[in-house]
Amino acid sequence: MAAPQQSEAAEDDALRRLFVYNGGFLTQRRIRRILQLSGWDIRLGKPGPGDWVGVWGKSPTAPRGEAVATRQDAPVLRVEDALLRSLRPGRDGQPPLGLLLDRTGVHFDSSGPSDLETLLATHPLDDTALLDRARAAADWLRAAHLSKYNAFDPDDGVPDAPYVLVIDQTLGDASIAHGGATAGMFQEMLVFAQEENPGAQIVIKAHPETIGGHRPGHFSAEDERGHIRLLRDPVSPWRLFEGATSVYTVSSGLGFEAIYAGHKPRVFGQPFYGGWGLTQDQNPVARRQRSLSRAQMFAAAMILYPTWYDPYRDRLCQLEDAIAALEAQAKAWRADRGGYVATGMRLWKRRALQQVFGAEKKLRFQKDAARALALARDTDRSLLVWAGRETPDLAQADVPVIRVEDGFLRSRGLGAELTPPLSLVADDLGIYYDPGRESRLERLIAKAAAMPPARLRRAERLVAALRRARLSKYNLQRPALPDLPEGRRILVPGQVEDDASILRGCAGIASNRALLDAARAANPGAVILYKPHPDVEAGLRRGALGADDTAAADMVLTHADPVALIEACDEVWTMTSLLGFEALLRDKPVTCLGTPFYAGWGLTRDLGPVPERRSARPGLAALAHATLIAYPRYHDPVTNAPCPPEVAVDRLGSGDLPRRGPANRSLAKLQGLLASYAWLWR
Repeated sequence: MAAPQQSEAAEDDALRRLFVYNGGFLTQRRIRRILQLSGWDIRLGKPGPGDWVGVWGKSPTAPRGEAVATRQDAPVLRVEDALLRSLRPGRDGQPPLGLLLDRTGVHFDSSGPSDLETLLATHPLDDTALLDRARAAADWLRAAHLSKYNAFDPDDGVPDAPYVLVIDQTLGDASIAHGGATAGMFQEMLVFAQEENPGAQIVIKAHPETIGGHRPGHFSAEDERGHIRLLRDPVSPWRLFEGATSVYTVSSGLGFEAIYAGHKPRVFGQPFYGGWGLTQDQNPVARRQRSLSRAQMFAAAMILYPTWYDPYRDRLCQLEDAIAALEAQAKAWRADRGGYVATGMRLWKRRALQQVFGAEKKLRFQKDAARALALARDTDRSLLVWAGRETPDLAQADVPVIRVEDGFLRSRGLGAELTPPLSLVADDLGIYYDPGRESRLERLIAKAAAMPPARLRRAERLVAALRRARLSKYNLQRPALPDLPEGRRILVPGQVEDDASILRGCAGIASNRALLDAARAANPGAVILYKPHPDVEAGLRRGALGADDTAAADMVLTHADPVALIEACDEVWTMTSLLGFEALLRDKPVTCLGTPFYAGWGLTRDLGPVPERRSARPGLAALAHATLIAYPRYHDPVTNAPCPPEVAVDRLGSGDLPRRGPANRSLAKLQGLLASYAWLWR
């Protein structure tokens, strides 16, 4: 996405000096970096003419900077975390994804206007594109179960509906004292919740920092009585909002989220979101007279006001990039926090698997499947197995089994040459290449078919980026294509004949020669171009054809660029090759003689059997969203962190990847051996 408006403003302020008197501005690298990218030169000492003083919101250290600013007649920049922050709270050591840089006040201080309040009061907020972005982003946050803090599993249970939701905050939180409230208002709020909802179940939601043991809240076990329950478990706020009949808050950020979850919360303090017609205000701010829509509120507070940071590309970014980053991090944490026992994993793959799946709890590798299953039971972990190595015993295991395979944007180099992947898929139902049973990808494709168009635009942008960068699965350096015969060209991609996708996905034609012969028989006047599989060309896998076997082809193109071939051809005939999916992304007709994951959805001509369960009719963007965004896990080799698919596309397109030397095979196996024992020192 394009750089945000903040970065343009930063160019004007590139030499502006910011004097600070709080060590966090110096020790917290992320905060320092965001300020630097925003045009602030952080300094210690005494400000002079034209200099600014930076303080952290209304923190206990803020008076130091305020006193200096008063003496030196210097303006104050107040810094706070953005409203979409991180996986865990800052007190757990997590850096923020964005900052609020306010030159007027603090967004939670109702004693005077802030930059955010000025936006809400005076900005037209009538741009259609801006409001469409706001609605789409709010819907994305809701669908991905993202909040300010995100160390929760959306599948964890919430109280049985219906209930009244009361939101607690931490004792001493600055948004209370500076938001026109007191600690006593929390008990008052609880009384109102009971009186206005006689007989209703009351659920008090504890703050994440209270749950994490960092700071106490205003409610405790003593408040649990009768129909009142204190919820101390980390759960999705969106699940809570779904079951709530009404929401009560003093000044919590969850009150803001409740608004774009569809509620009109009862507000007892004076938070930034109060007073604009979207809340029931017990203590309104007189100067706030404007009525706003949810989209307008969201646009100001989440798009126009914050400064967002892209941790992968080390630059300022837009809200959507921040959401994508947080979604990738939360997705990995939620899946991996229980830990895994891994089996069926070759030695050279183990380092990459440890990096992708072992960030929360190091993987326990076990070569023997029976021992792996026993260890998974004993340690209450899930079982991670390479998809093609799942034994019948594992298929019937009484612990969760996750099947792993390479993703569809894999690397710059062949897996058979031990090049580590940027993407992997993890499937708890089946595996994408086996049509004999339902896979998680199938469910995601069916779900994406009903996705609103605004959510699908991300997939459209991703596909456009893939096409611009001319990316495929392996992205090998290939020479230019030779002159090709004129006519209606049909590309026939060869496959590894003992590949699991052939063994599981082909009921009739299951060899490269049979595929070629079938294509020729059905298209006698066409130009048939045969492209051998790169693993076969490298002599690493089965499937090579001799001259007699390729007699049906007009031309055999060895070591050819698959993207260039797709672009040069009119259609593709395949058994189950991923190249068929890549051709669909480039608007080429595809005929399938087997049953790949992308067949049976109305986007291909299917000559092979199609499971009846594939009844949904997704568009191309929906298929791409499920296949390239929702299903795989991406890992950035530069930052060694979970990342969105857009980052993987950038890395593959630019070649910004760690280099593999001539000792690749030996080194990869040694690294895998060390990774096998990483759990011992973690």
